[in-house]
Amino acid sequence: MLRARHNALQEVLTLDPQKDYERIVYLLACYEFPFDVARSGEMALFRTFAVPGIANLLQHTGEFTHRTQKRYDATDLILSTIFENGFDTKAGRTAFSRMNKMHGHYTIPNHEMHYVLSTFMYVPIRWMGRFGWRPLTAQEKPGFFYYMREAGRRMNNKELPNDYHEFERFSLNYEQDNFAYSEAAHKIADLNVDMFLGWFLPKFLRPFGRPFIYALLDESLLKAFGFPRSPKIIRGLVNFALKLRAGLVNLFPEQKKPLLRSKGSKRSYPMGHKIEEVGPKFR
Repeated sequence: MLRARHNALQEVLTLDPQKDYERIVYLLACYEFPFDVARSGEMALFRTFAVPGIANLLQHTGEFTHRTQKRYDATDLILSTIFENGFDTKAGRTAFSRMNKMHGHYTIPNHEMHYVLSTFMYVPIRWMGRFGWRPLTAQEKPGFFYYMREAGRRMNNKELPNDYHEFERFSLNYEQDNFAYSEAAHKIADLNVDMFLGWFLPKFLRPFGRPFIYALLDESLLKAFGFPRSPKIIRGLVNFALKLRAGLVNLFPEQKKPLLRSKGSKRSYPMGHKIEEVGPKFR
């Protein structure tokens, strides 16, 4: 039985996932699971690196190799702006326009766009099912699917699957058929691990933190990146810490205000930003 700790959950239970998906995702990202949506988005990003075609393109652009933090922040700001404001607001339309301009500068196969979209759809659902402070409701899983599917349509993805399970099968089969080791994947993943650790560890301690990041990656990702498997005790500690956090969150008082990541200070834009200008500058 779900514990109605937040008023947001009470509202979610009244919503229709096929019609109210924007509201459902707003409540998920800004009230119910802000930490989990952010962390699972990072894990989704890692999965895209394991596809050699995607990794090679990202290496070619230089955005994730020479400007790792700035590229991460641009992605975070664009997605957060859309989550927080909605698709058809001025801010939402501007964020989609900026994202499409960034993607449109390169030739990206439709199947790769499909896969990237699927990671941002299913990885958060799986993460929250494993580490969330409560189970996702019958409204939230399909709501997230319909939300991301509509986002994909606005990103010019063609022939998107209409069914939750059909799209999930596509995603899992795509990983089985396409995940492979590449030098580009290793380099990009390595730089992102270093970026994450750099947020809270000095450089000389980062090697000790790496096994804790590796513990969050499954065998297929470790193989694609050429990373070692973390010791069993570290995998257990990471799993325990995240589940302990979930239990503690369940004891916290109700969150009264939304957590808006697009309004927070970003390392790459300490003086603020305009959403139409984040990311790379094209001639």
